[in-house]
Formats: sequence, C-alpha cells, structure tokens
Amino acid sequence: MAMAALRREGRRFATHLLSPRPIAAIRSPSVSEEDVPLGVRNISTQVVRNRMKSVKNIQKITKAMKMVAASKLRAIQNKAENSRGLWQPFTALLGDSPSVVVKKNVVVTVSSDKGLCGGINSTSVKISKGLHKLNSGPDKESKYVILGEKAKAQLIRDSKKDIEIIITELQKNPLNYTQVSVLADDILKNVEFDALRIVFNKFHSVVSFLPTVSTVLSPEVVEREAESGGKLGDLDSYEIEGGETKGEILQNLAEFQFSCVMFNAVLENACSEQGARMSAMDSSSRNAGEMLDRLTLTYNRTRQASITTELTEIISGASALEG
Repeated sequence: MAMAALRREGRRFATHLLSPRPIAAIRSPSVSEEDVPLGVRNISTQVVRNRMKSVKNIQKITKAMKMVAASKLRAIQNKAENSRGLWQPFTALLGDSPSVVVKKNVVVTVSSDKGLCGGINSTSVKISKGLHKLNSGPDKESKYVILGEKAKAQLIRDSKKDIEIIITELQKNPLNYTQVSVLADDILKNVEFDALRIVFNKFHSVVSFLPTVSTVLSPEVVEREAESGGKLGDLDSYEIEGGETKGEILQNLAEFQFSCVMFNAVLENACSEQGARMSAMDSSSRNAGEMLDRLTLTYNRTRQASITTELTEIISGASALEG
C-alpha cells in the first residue's frame, strides 16, 4: 500500500512539473487512475499467459490421446498376431504373385477413418496410385476398392471414375472375422477381377510399420498359372476328396483366402494406425513442452522488465519528492 501510494505521488508530482495545464484538470475524477485500463506491459504479459494456458491444454489433450491409442493398440495387437496364422497357409498353397500380369486388376486400399496418425494413409494411397498406373493400359483395366475415409478423400479427387466401392466407419465396432468376411463377400459379388491387390500397413512396432501388398488371384487365373507350371505348379500334387471339382475347390479357396487376407490387413493397419498415433501424440506433447518452456522464459523476462520499469518510476518519483 505504501509503495502504491508513493508511486501515485511520484506520478502526480512528475505530471505537475511537466504539464502546462492547471492541477484541477489533472485531478479531475473523469480521468482517475483506477478507471484507466491496463497498460501496454500488462497486456503483453496477459497475452503470453493466455498462450501458455492454451499450450498446457493442448499438451493435456495430446497426452490423453496417446494413452487412448496405447490402450486400443494393446487390444488389437493380439488379434493381429493371431490372424497371421489364417492367411499364411494360403500363401504356401496358392502363393503370392504381385508381378502376375492380368487384364482386370482391383486395388483394395486399406486406410483409417481418422487422422493424427502420421503418414500411414499417405503411404498407402501413394502405393495404390502406383499399382493403378502400373496395371492400366490399352489391354488392361484397374479399379479401386477403398476402405477408410482418409484414402477416400485423397483418391476421389483424381480417380473418382475408377472407384468401384467405398467402405467407411469399419472400426466403429470392434473388428471381428464375421464383419470383415461379410465385406469381403460383398466385394467379390460386386467387382469383377482377375487379381485383387490389397494395400495395407503391416505392424512391426510402435514406431515401425511396413507398407505391404498382398495379391489374391481369381480361380481362373490360379488354374491357368498352375497349368503353365509357374509358382502354382505344385497344386496338382494335392488329392481332392469329395464330389467337388477342381474349379469349385479353387473358387472356395479364393473366397476364403480373400476374407482371411482382408481380416489380417484390416487388423494390421489398425495396429499401425494406433502405433503411429501414439508416436505423433508423443512428439506433439514434447513439442508443447518445449514451447511452454520458451513461453515461460518470455513471460518471466517480460514480467521482470515490467517490475524493473515500475521500480525505476518509484525511485524517480521518490527522488523528485525529496528534491
């Protein structure tokens, strides 16, 4: 209180010395000091304080999102690891021939519905565009089947006419084989193909994922490749039991292979998404902490400068009163 009174007296005395106006005008109640808004120095510290509060709130959100992503990753990772045992026998039996040349190609792009997960969706879309361009030509055609909002948003810009099916909100409910097999059956019924090329991100660790392409051939192409003695030449060495023909067995195997590969691809991509989101949110939290440190330093410097200026004014006013 004493310091505030001394500061007011010093300012009033300095104003009296420098102003040509009468003292009565200076002491007018319409310009009393209590009604004057905050000064420039106070406004600058207030702006920095508001910025610090915003950064703290953002840091809390990113930390919470990292924890949620870690929880979801633990729930999906076991499913993804178990699903690898479904499609591996088909790879051993029917092979995986990404370089096979066929007339009708369908690129199945698996992506996420939400963002903030690094570049996994951009990577899948880039590979899908490359496959589409590679398998397009005068004697070949290539179409898209899109899973996820992010791939849809990127591919619909320049390849809208080549998109056959779009499926979104796949992860709205917990992923299971029944749900994915229904989607796979819907794709098989509505799309004509010689080769299905599923593009997804295979999960390795929280900070590592591998863009992967799995190829599923139609029964006709499988039979043709087996007869030509290629990689599928050992298919005739297996005995067929029951009344089904070889074509019917290949049809059933192709459908079951596609549903198994799709199930694994969706789970692997979901794991990669959550892992990438964990990394992105961790990086964002660290960046927010660094920004908060810089803002704290700026705030302290600004506040110190304000205090120093006020002390200088008080000392000047006191010196003027003593003089």
